[in-house]
Amino acid sequence: MSAAREVFGEQGRDAQMDDVARRAEVGVGTVYRHFPTKEALLEALAVDAFERIVVRARAALDIADPWEALTATLWAGAEILAADRALSEAMADIPGPVPIGLETQRELNETMATLLRRAQGAGALRPDVVLDDIPMVMCGVGAATRKSHQCPSAWRRHMTIVIDGLRAASASGPLPS
Repeated sequence: MSAAREVFGEQGRDAQMDDVARRAEVGVGTVYRHFPTKEALLEALAVDAFERIVVRARAALDIADPWEALTATLWAGAEILAADRALSEAMADIPGPVPIGLETQRELNETMATLLRRAQGAGALRPDVVLDDIPMVMCGVGAATRKSHQCPSAWRRHMTIVIDGLRAASASGPLPS
């Protein structure tokens, strides 16, 4: 998985299973025994990425400041997406939700909902942001990480703009329903 994450992160969806095998220092047959197709490997990488985001979100629940807890989680998710170009590409190509497993989805939703409620309760997060907004915002950030830009970490600028837009104090009016 680590070798696949590196190779797909560097080459995107164009990476080949042979490249993953070479990086992992195993035979390509070993890779295919664990992941019968490149799509199966990409799906496993997506599940792994979301599980890592869940771990970071759960850890953020221990941060006392609700805004800091929420933004730490959003930054963690953006960093995971930015580090894996193929994951961002695969997520953009998957129609509908990413198949990450019901338990992971449930835990991510519950944790994010708690982080949102806490930040809204503190008056830091716009009151009209809903849980469903977050995956869409993060998909947008993921899409930005795939675009060529003269500054390789331009996605950090974009993420800062997004986070600033989520602040209650930045609201210019209610969000469209």
